Amino acid sequence: MNEPTTSGPPKMFFWVSGAALVWNLLGIMAYVGQVTMSPDALNAIPEEQRALYENIPSWVTSAFAIAVNAGAIGCLLLILRKSLALPVLIVSLAAVLVQMFHNFFLSDAVEVMGAAAVVGPAFVILIGIYLVWFANDAKAKGWIS
Repeated sequence: MNEPTTSGPPKMFFWVSGAALVWNLLGIMAYVGQVTMSPDALNAIPEEQRALYENIPSWVTSAFAIAVNAGAIGCLLLILRKSLALPVLIVSLAAVLVQMFHNFFLSDAVEVMGAAAVVGPAFVILIGIYLVWFANDAKAKGWIS
């Protein structure tokens, strides 16, 4: 088992946490862009993609909001070295999985968007899993408390 350290986390911990915070802030921007998309912008995208956006259930939009906001808060908590980061990042990952379940299984996203509808969301899931692992490892090493 890993022994807690007393010297604090290495610089890499802050680089990873900071990069993850930026990643989640970009996610918040994507969320805001989606929910505030103007009718003109919506009309500018292909009809099949527009139909996807127009038919996103509110529970999926809510999951998106929870995922990116909890992710950003969790990463900020990592930077502040708070162990609350772990459960917050678990909530973020759970919300990502709810959102992606809809994208993969309940919508026509894969048919309409092609490989981008699989590769991008799979990458988001992997980052979520990594952040939960990273926070758990940081907690085990005594870097967050």
